[in-house]
Amino acid sequence: MSLEPLAFISRCTHSKQLHQIQARLTISGLLPISAFLHNVLLRAHSRTASPAHAIPLYVNLLRCGLRPDAYTFPFLLKSCSFLLARPQGLAAHAHALLLGLDSHLIVTNALIHFYSVAGDLAAARRLLDASAAADAVSYNSMIGGYMRAGDLDSAWMLFEEMPERDAITWSAMISGCVQGGRSKEALSLFLRMQAQGFEPNDRALVSVLTACAHLGALEQGKWIHRYLASKKINITVFLGTSLIDMYAKCGQLELALRVFEEMQEKNLLTWTTIIKGLAMHGRWLEALKLFSCMEISGFVPDDVAFIGALSACAHAGLVDQGRKIFDSMSRKYGIKPKLEHYGCMADLLARNGLLDDARELVDSMPMEPNAIVWGALMAGCKVHKNVKLAEHAAEHLLRLESDSIAVYMLLANVYASSGKHDKAWKVRFLMKRNKVEKNPGCTVVEIRGIIHQFLAGDTAHPRIKDILSKWAEIASRIRKEGYLLEKTAVLLNIDEEIKEDELAHHSEKLAIAFALICTEEGMPIRLVKNLRICSDCHQVTKLISKVYDREIVVRDRTRFHHFKGGNCSCNDYW
Repeated sequence: MSLEPLAFISRCTHSKQLHQIQARLTISGLLPISAFLHNVLLRAHSRTASPAHAIPLYVNLLRCGLRPDAYTFPFLLKSCSFLLARPQGLAAHAHALLLGLDSHLIVTNALIHFYSVAGDLAAARRLLDASAAADAVSYNSMIGGYMRAGDLDSAWMLFEEMPERDAITWSAMISGCVQGGRSKEALSLFLRMQAQGFEPNDRALVSVLTACAHLGALEQGKWIHRYLASKKINITVFLGTSLIDMYAKCGQLELALRVFEEMQEKNLLTWTTIIKGLAMHGRWLEALKLFSCMEISGFVPDDVAFIGALSACAHAGLVDQGRKIFDSMSRKYGIKPKLEHYGCMADLLARNGLLDDARELVDSMPMEPNAIVWGALMAGCKVHKNVKLAEHAAEHLLRLESDSIAVYMLLANVYASSGKHDKAWKVRFLMKRNKVEKNPGCTVVEIRGIIHQFLAGDTAHPRIKDILSKWAEIASRIRKEGYLLEKTAVLLNIDEEIKEDELAHHSEKLAIAFALICTEEGMPIRLVKNLRICSDCHQVTKLISKVYDREIVVRDRTRFHHFKGGNCSCNDYW
């Protein structure tokens, strides 16, 4: 048999073209019908973006009276996995059993992969446990199945039991931890991976950079960047975009811009990432300029890019510019605004005191407003003390999320900021009665590559005595600069002394005190907080930046705050 047609088929990756070539060569007699030919074709189809032709091809093999071999089923099952063709996959398994081919490792691995993708993890695990020759591929497929199901604990246990691991195993575990919100475990795994001599691939590096971005682990993110340079690894568009995201979310926007400028290849996600980064840091003018440059460069903005542009307008209070961008979505690009875009506009209008316009926008939405939209309206009500509209928004929010702590806290804050402390107290009473617990504030700070985590009221840190002593010193110094307790930051009707003590134990204050102890004078301090920074902590951090002559960068749930010399980049608008 001539190998040239087979080699041509093996290189083909377009499903329709492959099917046409297959038909012509078969009719011409250049390719005699055989199991080997079918295996070549099955393999080729399994590698295309739409491997649907693989299943009728297997049926044709049987109709021709040919006997499948151990190399037939891996390609067939790979196609069934991609197509989520469960009945056909089950039939293939039954046929492999009938022919006695299921004991071959390559068939077993294909079956484990098929069942894990199909969501039948029990069947996949039985095959793994019954296989005497299971290898890293077998375990990787099972781990992948657990990851897709969100069962990180089972994946971790299997990972620790593996007799041998390969680079794919490490990469899958690191990626799964990041996707499952366990970024600290991901970084720990990355260190173990290197200690055992495995070189990380692009997927692992992207995942580690994502973990660094989530934790605000700047030093570890910088190490990855240096590692790429030392190993002369090509900065692909995916790695470059991940570096931009990491630097932006770790508060080093200049480094993010440098990576962006140095990238030879950029895609829409690259542009969107840097635009959103600029918006988060309050550099709205640059964000909007880059949005225009992106359009000029020939990139058509998608819905995510518009979120970045609208966020920039919302952070800067640019109502007219935001309206123009919002209108251009459908008028110029034919993109229908989604809930996220309406949320940005509601936030923009409400924060600027245009509460009637914001409500009109919400009422005119073509879809039901979600919690983000109503929450944006409530946030504006807090700033402008509109109790009536806040109560209306809260009513809708509680229908959507009856057990959401954020709704109760927002409404209580509206009452407190409007001087209605009795109503604020009633909201807190309802929270207790309905057993709705407040999420504790959590702040992380990186000191010499080590991540330290603080919770509100935290006393578990080994240096808590030193931290509280440092805070006493800080409090004394900022009072001399005119610090006054921000009473609305604590909602309970309690004594001023107790109220001040509660505020002193907010997580970011503990983290700042610890950072001042552990870092040299003049060094910037970078924090990541899980909640929106409260007004008292915002005031305190401005004063600390002045008194101690420190730049303090805080990333909260909504944006970045750059404190320097007693001022904040948000201009007290957040």
